[in-house]
Amino acid sequence: MRIGRLYSVAFFLSFQAHAATAPPVDRPTAQIVVSQGAPGTLSTGMVSTPVLVPVPGLTAWTRSTDGATWIGTRGGLLRLDGTGQRFFASRRYLPDNHIEAIWPDQQAGVWARTPGGVAHLQLKPMTLEEKADFFEARVRARHDRHGLVADSRLKRAGDLATNQLASNDNDGLWTAMYAAGKLFEYAVRPRPAALAAARKSIEAILRLESVTGVSGFPARSWIAAGEPQPGDGEWHDMPGGRWKGDASSDEIVGHFFIFGLAWDLLPAGDPLKPRVAATARRMMDHIIEHQYTLVDTDGKPTRWGWWNWEYFRGRGVSDGPLNALEVLSFLKTAEHVTGDAKYGREYRRMALDEGYLAHAAKYLELREEINYSDEELAMLPFYLVFRYERDEALLKGYRQALEQWWQNARRERNPLWHFIYQTANPSASVDLAEARETLARIPLDLVQWSYDNSRRADVELDPALDRFRRPQSRNWLPPDERAVMKWNGNPFRLDGGNGGMGEDDGGFFVLPYWLGRYHRFIGPPASR
Repeated sequence: MRIGRLYSVAFFLSFQAHAATAPPVDRPTAQIVVSQGAPGTLSTGMVSTPVLVPVPGLTAWTRSTDGATWIGTRGGLLRLDGTGQRFFASRRYLPDNHIEAIWPDQQAGVWARTPGGVAHLQLKPMTLEEKADFFEARVRARHDRHGLVADSRLKRAGDLATNQLASNDNDGLWTAMYAAGKLFEYAVRPRPAALAAARKSIEAILRLESVTGVSGFPARSWIAAGEPQPGDGEWHDMPGGRWKGDASSDEIVGHFFIFGLAWDLLPAGDPLKPRVAATARRMMDHIIEHQYTLVDTDGKPTRWGWWNWEYFRGRGVSDGPLNALEVLSFLKTAEHVTGDAKYGREYRRMALDEGYLAHAAKYLELREEINYSDEELAMLPFYLVFRYERDEALLKGYRQALEQWWQNARRERNPLWHFIYQTANPSASVDLAEARETLARIPLDLVQWSYDNSRRADVELDPALDRFRRPQSRNWLPPDERAVMKWNGNPFRLDGGNGGMGEDDGGFFVLPYWLGRYHRFIGPPASR
């Protein structure tokens, strides 16, 4: 048999759910990891019992040493066991989706032969904590650009050796979410490396405000001299490089999210804490002094940096409930980290006298479309207001607002949204086992391989297209069966990826995992 390239892949198998009354133990679960070897021979046969296979064209089957049944098709590889089924397709797992033959190895994995080569899917136990450490190593190896958690572009599809770091519109937001995860990690598992990683990224976030030369106005990103400059956006010169302007509400959400958590979770006496407080003060003052807008170097508000009634009654009608929530969380966080009562007074004035809290609860009334990026921009501020607010009357208003976002978010099985909702409603019945399983099903391979799930027979198509006019499903597909996306992506999107020309950093796993550990929604690893 002529063999093409030998492929090795990684995916996470089932995560056993436990009762949520006490933190469930993080037990090792089966992980498919890279392994190479020569192919053997296989006696193939067809499956005799009816199985709902996602794609037509059964070609081969075998039973692995753990009793699981593996079925090959012309469009991918299916694994069936007592817990359910997993479907493996795309270059994440296979050199070609057409399975010609499969045969078991000796450790519950299988070899699969395709026209493009042979893949070995091999099982290895791994806890969620080990997985978090795995992604942290990836950030350090290929995604650290001046402390910012950076995009990775690949010159050749899937070839990590060709990695190039790149500036991103939302460097501040992604870095803030990663840094918050490392702070939660340090609170749970106080190791110097976690604190050092958090501090490095917080420094990078603070630098985004200092490079612009405008008090309280942050850059979207910055590049050093000689680094490639993206072709989009508005760029300005600075000593030793250039910074990207036209910052949006996304950046401010990320900055205040990390301001609050840095103030709370950095060690007492850490020299970063007064710098965080001073930056939060400058940023909040900038917004207030400019009539609740974010004003760029040209003296005009940026496209998306608006939090006032002029915007809510004009072009930002559908954004109003979200932006009202955002700015209330900024004010509450500014009061918390600076200790300045003026922000508390302004917070109550905006919440009650200006009607911002009531407006925040009009999301369903004013929504024009489901925007998953907006969900992220809502849930991070919700976490802060429920962390800091103690007034039950105000909390009631926030819960009314949160329930409207939860109507769609609850079906996403998003661990970050599930955990944040549970912190806001401790007595609510939230399926935390679903959230933990989503973490378990995030693949180790985060190369942006292309996925085409529209053809799957087990997908129920939503008659409504998404906001970008793309097909989406009614039923949820786990993250190891779809293209890589962060938490601002549409988890019901069927097709995606960029042909393997980039790699995600995995920071989107770090925050919900360690936040879940911090709030005891996830337990510590089982002793071995």
